[in-house]
Amino acid sequence: STMMKRKTTDSPHSSTDLSEGKEKLRLKQEVGLISGVSLIAGTMIGSGIFMSPEWVLHHMGSPASSLLIWAACGLLAMFGALSYAELGTIIKESGGEYIYILRIFGSFPAFLFAYTSVILVRPAGLAAVCLSFAEYAVAPFYPGCSSPQVVIKCTAAACILLLTIINCLNVRLATSIMNFFTAAKLLALLVIVVGGLVLLAKGQTQSFQNAFQNTTAGIGTVGVAFYQGLWSYDGWNNLNYVTEELKKPEVTLPRAVMIAIPLVTCLYLLVNTSYLASMTPSELLSSGAVAVTWGDKVLGSWAWLISLSVALSTFGSSNGTFFSGGRVCYIAAREGHMPAILSMAHVRCLTPSPALLFTSAMSLIMIISGSFTTIVNFFSFIAWLFYGITISGLLYLKIKKPELPRSYKVPIIIPIIVLMAAVYLVLAPIIDQPQIEILYIIVFIFSGIILYFPLVRFKYHPRFLQRVTLHLQLFLEVAPTT
Repeated sequence: STMMKRKTTDSPHSSTDLSEGKEKLRLKQEVGLISGVSLIAGTMIGSGIFMSPEWVLHHMGSPASSLLIWAACGLLAMFGALSYAELGTIIKESGGEYIYILRIFGSFPAFLFAYTSVILVRPAGLAAVCLSFAEYAVAPFYPGCSSPQVVIKCTAAACILLLTIINCLNVRLATSIMNFFTAAKLLALLVIVVGGLVLLAKGQTQSFQNAFQNTTAGIGTVGVAFYQGLWSYDGWNNLNYVTEELKKPEVTLPRAVMIAIPLVTCLYLLVNTSYLASMTPSELLSSGAVAVTWGDKVLGSWAWLISLSVALSTFGSSNGTFFSGGRVCYIAAREGHMPAILSMAHVRCLTPSPALLFTSAMSLIMIISGSFTTIVNFFSFIAWLFYGITISGLLYLKIKKPELPRSYKVPIIIPIIVLMAAVYLVLAPIIDQPQIEILYIIVFIFSGIILYFPLVRFKYHPRFLQRVTLHLQLFLEVAPTT
C-alpha cells in the first residue's frame, strides 16, 4: 500500500507527498464559467420560487409591494455577489465567508462562523431543500390526500445519501449533474413565464388593479418578507466557497455573478407576475404549493409537469448546496478549526469526502425536526449576520489596504448598501417582533467559545482523538491536501 508522509513547510497549509511518485494531493480545478453560472443559478433556483411567493405576499399584503420585494432582493443579492467577487480576487482561497473573516478579523470570529455554519446553518438549509424535494416527489403517489411524513422524511434522507455518493465520487460528475438540472429548471420556469404572458395577453390583469391596496409597512414585517424572498436568492455567494476549484478565478468569478444573478432576478419577477395573472391574491395566499396551483389552473391535464419540474429543481438546488457546503467544513478543518480528518481528500477521487460525509450526517439529523418557514427565517437571520461581518471586512480592506492586488474592484457605495441592508435584516425582526428562538441562536453561536479556547487556542488534542483520526484516515482512504 502507498504510505502517506506529512512534512512541515513554510506554507500556511501542510503539503503531503506520496512516497511513490512525489505527487501533491489537491482538489482539481474543474469549475469553468458555464459550471460557475450553473452553480450560482442552480443553487438559487430551488424550492424558494415555488414556495416563498405566498409568504412574501402574506407579509407585504399587496401584489405590487410583493413584486417590489422580489426586485429589491435580486438587487441586494447582486450587490452582495459583486462585493464578494472583489473579496474572491483579493483572497483566492475557497471557504467563502469563513476564509474572508479568518484572513481579515482573525481566528476567533472565523471559528464561531465555521462552528455555526457547519453544525447548524448549512445542514438546516440542505435539510429544508431536500424536504421540499421529497414533498413534491412523493405527492403523485398520494393523490387527493397529504403524503405521510415518514415517507417524506425517508425520501429526503435518500436524496441526501444519493447526493453524498455523487459528490464523493467525482467533482466533474457533480458539476455535470448541476448543469443538467439547471437547464431543466430554467426550462420549467420558462413554461410558467410563457403561460403567464399568454394570460396577460388575454386580459387577466385583475390582480394588478389597485395593486398597492392593503400594503403593510411595518419594519419587522418588511424584514420577514425580505427573509422569505432572500431565501429564494440564497446561493448568490456559492462560487466563493469553491474559489480554489475555479479555472481562472479572477475572471470566472465576476463574470459568472454578472450572468447568473440578473438572469435569476428577471425569471423570478416574471414567474411571480405569472402566478398573479393566473390567480387572485386571496387564491395565492390559500395555496399550499403555488406552482402546483398554477399548473392546475393553466396546464390542466399536464399539471403533473410542474410537480416533476419542482422535484428536479429542488434536487439540483440540493446538489449545489451540498457541493459548496461541504467545502466550508473542509476549509475550516484545513485551518485547524475542525477535526483534522475533515481537511483530507480521497487519494483517488480527489474530493473532500470526509467533510461531505459529515455535512450529510448533520443534514440527516436536521431532517428529523423543523418546519420550512421556521428554518427559512432563522437561517436568514444567521446568514445575514455573517454576511454583514464579511462585507464590513471588505470595506476595511478598501479603506485601509487599497494597495492589495485585485483584478476586480466594486464601487465602495455597493458594499455600504449591502452592509446597511444586513444591519436592517438582523435588527428589524428583533426590534419589531422579538422571538425567543433568536436568543437561542445567539446563545448557540457563542457556545462555540467553550470549544474554541481548549481545542483551537491552546491546541489541546487528546491522544484518543489522534488514534481515531488515524483509523478513519485508513478506513476512508484519505490524506491531507496541500
